[in-house]
Amino acid sequence: MTDQPLHLTAVALWVPGAGWRGVAVAGPPGAGKSDFALRLIGRGWRLLADDYAHVFASGGALYATAPDTIAGRIEARGVGVVGACALGVARLVLLVELTDGDVERLPEPEARTLAGVALPVLRLHGFEPSAVEKVTGLTVRL
Repeated sequence: MTDQPLHLTAVALWVPGAGWRGVAVAGPPGAGKSDFALRLIGRGWRLLADDYAHVFASGGALYATAPDTIAGRIEARGVGVVGACALGVARLVLLVELTDGDVERLPEPEARTLAGVALPVLRLHGFEPSAVEKVTGLTVRL
């Protein structure tokens, strides 16, 4: 497990026949990581960790879990810290990097290595109305 939690939010979706598939959401402060996670949770996803996550490799796969101090809680900007339906741990299959910069229309496949395991990367604007559908569709296919 990572000694220090990584600055990211992680959520997971149940995919029939495949189990829980997790997505790590990274980006600078204010990029909308928690807001994006809340919208995914509203569509049936489960929270793994908000703002900080322990990430570890096992059997060639990457997993995420929340530090005990923040497990089951997520920040809803303008509301405060609220409870959320959460999982203890799930396998990560995708890294979503939120940006306010340019997003390529047809990007080349890209990966980033965390804890020695490469994850595919998807860059997008987290506040874009179709962002939830893009991530859900890709997560189901991975």
